Amino acid sequence: MRKKMVAAKKDTILLGHGSGGRLMHALIKEELLANFDNPFLRQLSDGVVLPFKEPIAFTTDSFVVSPLKFPGGDIGKLAVCGTINDLAVSGAHPLYLSCALIIEEGFPRVLFNEVIRSLALEAKKAGVCVVTGDCKVVQRGACDQLFINTAGIGTVITHKPLAIKNISPGDRIIINGAIAQHGLAVLATRKGLDLGFTIQSDCASLHTLIEPLINTIDIRFMRDPTRGGLASTLNEIAEASGLALFIDEEKIPISSKVKVACELLGIDPLYVANEGKVIMIVKEDDAKKALGLLKKHPLGEDARSIGTVKNSPKAKVIVTTAIGTQRIVDMLTSEPLPRIC
Repeated sequence: MRKKMVAAKKDTILLGHGSGGRLMHALIKEELLANFDNPFLRQLSDGVVLPFKEPIAFTTDSFVVSPLKFPGGDIGKLAVCGTINDLAVSGAHPLYLSCALIIEEGFPRVLFNEVIRSLALEAKKAGVCVVTGDCKVVQRGACDQLFINTAGIGTVITHKPLAIKNISPGDRIIINGAIAQHGLAVLATRKGLDLGFTIQSDCASLHTLIEPLINTIDIRFMRDPTRGGLASTLNEIAEASGLALFIDEEKIPISSKVKVACELLGIDPLYVANEGKVIMIVKEDDAKKALGLLKKHPLGEDARSIGTVKNSPKAKVIVTTAIGTQRIVDMLTSEPLPRIC
């Protein structure tokens, strides 16, 4: 019986395949990369820089969050912020978005209007235009209320490519603020949890935070730690670079509310999704300047240098705990918080 269950898991798509962790990476490499293999896709990045006469960054993302509304945002705002951030960490200034909608029959027009107005408001606030799109309606039960896909293009503004291969031992690892807020905000709303306080999602467009550092700081690489959280994103970087990332647990910014909620729910905040955070790998000599610039922006006031890149152990993420011990932090293997983006 156990052998049949294991075989069934191997032959079907699981929620864990969308977690941003090890299962998802295996699926991408075994199925998608194997069939679509090309130099651009091989980078396995959230966005790609296309070599036109003037380089253009291109990205796409789909949003299936449940519930559609949560403290700090909704699926409309999320769709804009998520796509803009993928362009921003590619070293690009976002310009244009597409918006494709899959709507379930019976979806309330009032809620639909709220979501679309939220999407439009965030796009206007971020200075981007929604220039094309698509709309499909499916039968009841064929999707969960509303799914959104957004693609984005932007002009590359960095003078040198941002790439994992640029990362070197001694580089510093910086994050712009407190982690795990988005995933917990969605979870608490979905489950109707009464924690005695409200956790707000960190959902935000990050390009205005990032752009002042482009070409001012020696940034080796950037990524936004969404699905799979900080731990999984750092593991992606470690595995792709073959280097070791050493993180200081006490330096990772975590709000008191998130700490309490994670303790109550038995969740490790390192694996919880973010939607307004960027991980920057910067040259050691530029770390102090980078933090100074980040802290001038409202989305970077709590920016911290949380770790260092080293030669070994190869392709590992090591966390130094509050009591001085060290432990290996692996990539997420399952899906603790489904449907967070």
